[in-house]
Amino acid sequence: MSKEFEVAREYEVDVPPARVWDAITSGSGGWLWPMEFEPRQGGAGPFGSVITTWDPPHRLTVRTEDVGFPTQSLNQIDHTIEARGDGRSSWVRYVHSGIFTDDWDNQYDGADKHTDFYLHTLREYVTHFAGRPVTFATFNGPGASAGTDAFAAVGRALGLADGTASGERVRAKGPGGEDFDAVLDYRDPYFLGLRTDGALIRFFGRGRWGAPVGMSIHDFAPDADAKDNETAWKGWLDEVYPA
Repeated sequence: MSKEFEVAREYEVDVPPARVWDAITSGSGGWLWPMEFEPRQGGAGPFGSVITTWDPPHRLTVRTEDVGFPTQSLNQIDHTIEARGDGRSSWVRYVHSGIFTDDWDNQYDGADKHTDFYLHTLREYVTHFAGRPVTFATFNGPGASAGTDAFAAVGRALGLADGTASGERVRAKGPGGEDFDAVLDYRDPYFLGLRTDGALIRFFGRGRWGAPVGMSIHDFAPDADAKDNETAWKGWLDEVYPA
């Protein structure tokens, strides 16, 4: 049965509105995935969307009438950005709305929980890496990682104690058993984020929604290679979740 949904969040971040605007419209590969926007009202947006509001750096609304998924028929993303503190910081209201046509509870739960992690990653990007060229990679782990309780293995493989909380500096263990320094910038039962001096490394525990663990790597190093990152970390996931 078709039913409307809405996921809304408000947040503040200590950067000017123009930096948030740029992150959303031209720097999305640094925190979400690369997207392109035709910079005008009525212009083309990502995934077949149309830009219904283009008011830099204050308001962006994109709407998709034909999402192309069997579980959704309408999708809209709206960002409202207002200056705070004499323009040195920003207040943002984000609203994701539309119509789910099937499996409503599961689809809404996934959208709701992913929103917090994505918007947190946006704030990490604009605070630490804004404007830097980025190399983006995203991929899924093996099918064995799709279990509802499987995500805890990621933290253990990284060498994180169960009590290690968001904001702590850690010595993590990555591909090839190599250690690296990072900040554990996000951790809950479904998502985990590491911030190094040159990258944002994101882990998605999607077993709750019947999908395998996913990863996204936003690499800001000048010599970064997306394929190398994918090969290394996909191999790491294969070791965490052997067939």
